[in-house]
Amino acid sequence: MESLHAPWRIEYILNKPKRSPGCGVFSEIARSADDEANLVIYRGKCGFVLLNNYPYSGGHVMVLPYREVADIDELSPDEFSELWRMVGLCRRAMQKELAPHGYNIGINLGEAAGAGIADHLHIHIVPRWKGDYNFMPVIGQTQVLPQALSEVAGKLRAAMAELSVSDLA
Repeated sequence: MESLHAPWRIEYILNKPKRSPGCGVFSEIARSADDEANLVIYRGKCGFVLLNNYPYSGGHVMVLPYREVADIDELSPDEFSELWRMVGLCRRAMQKELAPHGYNIGINLGEAAGAGIADHLHIHIVPRWKGDYNFMPVIGQTQVLPQALSEVAGKLRAAMAELSVSDLA
């Protein structure tokens, strides 16, 4: 069996702040108007999309409800529906701008399942390319991201804005 090493994640794991409900980083970003600084690439009625600051691959985004919920069962029907429509919209924007060969799309429910921020449900969309993980993460303990996060966010933000609003209807 092969192992995927992600040593750059330890900084996040060890420095995870204690917080009160509704005061987490995702809730703060949801309330913020500074989408560019927060790498928010899309806002809908019930949720938003942001580029992951700790990506597994270039272009890794997360789709979240504005409301802080920990489980999919806590989502309203409108939230559930819009979040999954945004997943599709993200995938189409990524295909247009990043041209990946495939995607990993999923949710980690609970800390035991790998959720770094378990109190605020988020759907990961990770674009993947054939051979996208080389020796650098394993041997060099370095992740190679070929493009700055702000550049990727700008490209995806523009692509999502171009896609028809009817895609979310």
